[in-house]
Amino acid sequence: MKKLIAKFLDEVWYKDHFIGTWIMPFSFIFTDVAKFRRWMYKKGFKSVEKLPVPVIIVGNITLGGTGKTPLVIYLVEKLKAAGFKPGVISRGYGGQSEIWPVRVTADSDAALIGDEPLLIAQQAGCPVAVGPVRADSARLLLDNEAIDVIVSDDGLQHYALYRDIEIVVIDGIRRFGNNFCLPSGPLREPQERIQEVDFVICNGGEPEENEILMQLDGTDAINMQTGERRGLAEFRGINCHALAGIGNPQRFFDLLKQHGIECQTHSFPDHFAYADKDIQFKTAEAVLMTEKDAVKSQSFASGLHWYVPVQATVASDFAENLITLLRTK
Repeated sequence: MKKLIAKFLDEVWYKDHFIGTWIMPFSFIFTDVAKFRRWMYKKGFKSVEKLPVPVIIVGNITLGGTGKTPLVIYLVEKLKAAGFKPGVISRGYGGQSEIWPVRVTADSDAALIGDEPLLIAQQAGCPVAVGPVRADSARLLLDNEAIDVIVSDDGLQHYALYRDIEIVVIDGIRRFGNNFCLPSGPLREPQERIQEVDFVICNGGEPEENEILMQLDGTDAINMQTGERRGLAEFRGINCHALAGIGNPQRFFDLLKQHGIECQTHSFPDHFAYADKDIQFKTAEAVLMTEKDAVKSQSFASGLHWYVPVQATVASDFAENLITLLRTK
């Protein structure tokens, strides 16, 4: 059912705009509520917590993934190279932990703390904490680690936490869909919100004025059972299946096509909780998936299953400009 709903919303928001237009009145209500909620924080009717260290928000204004997590990992690497000691906080979407906030380590259970925080903990090599109240997660890190900057994976609309720098990531291919707010469109806030942030990162596609291009590059696949690494070119010409449970699965499938791999593709909703049956295909000689999918499938993967790690590449002056702005904070 979740897959059917996700497919229907994708059609309405990004392809067939007729239904979105028909339910437009509901979007007007959502937009007014979102604006009023933000006004309440701005005017002090709702409290905003300011941490003793700068906070960098990496968020978006659309529902679903746009490539924030690879950018967070990229930022952590650049911050550490510049001498900072970053920590990362996240909502831990989909996590089933009974206690919040929670520290995340490289061997944490994705079912408890969410797939993206686990991926960050495994790749970024910095302290990570998750919980619905981001300030609580940040305090957990600050009380136990020597941290001088907090990076929040998502949280642009979490106005209860004061932020020093805001970064918005947009999908350069799908952009803002039909430009409507929820529920008739994918926007969490009106599109003009991005005019107020410090940096706008365009993931793929053609960046517009004042947008910074980011590319996600992957050239190898890693076997989920043995750890063997192979170039993607080695998967050409075989009966290959590909699955992706990210905000825009087509982005992953297009990456494989760029390397000459023709696969039978299987799309799943973002943050999908996989079961063994979801990743098994009788005729497959190889099954390729994203690294985000792999952290949730590791326990029941076989030698046929491979994941494709990707790395963010951003315009060279972005990190320099970010560090300069951060030092003024």
